[in-house]
Amino acid sequence: MAIFIPEDKLAEIRHTADIVDIISERVVLKKAGKDYVGLCPFHSEKTPSFTVSQTKQIYHCFGCGAGGDVFSFLMKHEGISFAEAVDSLARRYGIDLPTRKMTPAQKTRLSERQRLFDINRQVMEFFQSRLADRTSGQTARAYLKKRGMRPDVIDAFSLGYAPDGWDALIHFLNKKQIPLSLAEKIGLIIPKENNGYYDRFRNRIMFPIFDVTRQVIGFGGRVMDDSKPKYLNSPETPLFNKSRSLYGVHAARDKCRETGMVYIVEGYFDVIALHQHGFCNAVATLGTSLTAEHVRLLKRGFAKKAVLVFDPDPAGIRAAHRAVSLFINEGVDAAVLVLTDGYDPDTYLFEFGAEAFERASAGALPMMTFLTESAIKTHGLSIEGKVRIISEMEEPLACIEDKVTRSIYVRDLSERLNVEESAVMERVQTAAARRKKTASEPFFEKQMASALSSEPMPSDAVRFEKRILSMMLGYPEILPEVEKSGALNYFSDPRLVRMANLILRHAQSGKGDLPELMNRMEEEEDRGIVASLAMNQESWDRKGCLGLLSQFVQSRTRRQDTLVAQIKAAEASHNHDLLVHLLKEKQQRAINRH
Repeated sequence: MAIFIPEDKLAEIRHTADIVDIISERVVLKKAGKDYVGLCPFHSEKTPSFTVSQTKQIYHCFGCGAGGDVFSFLMKHEGISFAEAVDSLARRYGIDLPTRKMTPAQKTRLSERQRLFDINRQVMEFFQSRLADRTSGQTARAYLKKRGMRPDVIDAFSLGYAPDGWDALIHFLNKKQIPLSLAEKIGLIIPKENNGYYDRFRNRIMFPIFDVTRQVIGFGGRVMDDSKPKYLNSPETPLFNKSRSLYGVHAARDKCRETGMVYIVEGYFDVIALHQHGFCNAVATLGTSLTAEHVRLLKRGFAKKAVLVFDPDPAGIRAAHRAVSLFINEGVDAAVLVLTDGYDPDTYLFEFGAEAFERASAGALPMMTFLTESAIKTHGLSIEGKVRIISEMEEPLACIEDKVTRSIYVRDLSERLNVEESAVMERVQTAAARRKKTASEPFFEKQMASALSSEPMPSDAVRFEKRILSMMLGYPEILPEVEKSGALNYFSDPRLVRMANLILRHAQSGKGDLPELMNRMEEEEDRGIVASLAMNQESWDRKGCLGLLSQFVQSRTRRQDTLVAQIKAAEASHNHDLLVHLLKEKQQRAINRH
């Protein structure tokens, strides 16, 4: 059985649920004109930039760019799926959702994304069946038993086994009539050089990777001997992005909310061992450093404090250095727990037990204190040692954006080293200025980089195009004239072309509902852009819209003629770099028109 949600039910929920009521239960909102404002729940800020429109039933943060309707807010804030958000609002407002078996026609209309989720789920069950098999799974079960994994925990994390050989999974996929092209798309199989495929995961313990809604987004596999690589994860796919995903987050969510704290470790077995010993608020990174997306995922309704269990080796110290600014700038308290040399959470728990880990956890050092003490331990407190310590600490301190917070940490460091605070602050400010300078390239270099990349360069032209989109959203009566004028043929930003065409198609379908338009957008960033443009307070009328369209088309026509002249001039002067840039721009414009 599956929940089938007709469009008329979605519309009924949208029109019944007041976005201001829903968001105000989670964010303190104040009236500001006809809208409401508050501190954004999705990033750290001190001045309200989060705006909710009751008339348009959308929200937008002018700080981080988040935006959408009531469904997307609940999905982002609560870490739930679209179906869960719909079900939650339907139950709240007493709206019945029909539940029945999907017909074959409805199944074929399922999005490819959901189909990919379904394939991952079936493959997970295949790996589980191989682990349970008396013959093929015997070695794998013995290995898990040796590692101390209890059967109930193995089941809770849906562990499995990928059989040895090159095509065991391919045979299963063919038997289930699952297209191999889709299995390749989510990284389950790899194409051969000439023809056919082979299994990516072979003779490995398999760890399904779930998102917060318990959808299987990828897999990790571990060998049972000394083979390399020890761990193998799914590649980046439409479902799996390791910079935004954490292993075990589905199982840790409730305990994180209950305790307000999360343990962040580095391995699958570390997470499982912590859960088995009662520390059910544990997650792990997936072969990558912590990112701002990881921290925000944990912060959103999950945990306000993080304890990072790092190795006390140079790699662990570097990881702590990188993580400092992420937690401080997101307003999340973080501490570092260093276990006895040679132990990771998995081996420590099985040797010393849960109580010993609890005591060690209580002694975790605040992150900046950990970095300072580690530097002192390495360099000592001689004059030369203090110089090296300050050199090592200036970069983490320079990464802290809030000047008051940075000042507090600088004072602590100067007192610990008995060095003038002003001298330390000068070094930190120099490092901050250096970072800022590195981030800002010369204008022409930015042009070249933009011309050679798929992302268009922010410019006056793009701002003009965004104003056209804002007009289309704010005065939909002008849409026939937009199409008639051919203005979209002159857009330079492919993303904005895609969004403008979606606005036109949405209007042609007879639906002018803005939240419904945003729900048709797959990319969260697209919804944020539309929310930002829809919040524009500019007043539109037919005369003003026609004038803006005419001005835009005329300026782009002149620009086209100028570009041709510039190309000829660059050829004549043998300016190769400029010529490459101009030709790239011409090519991009041609692509956008089609």
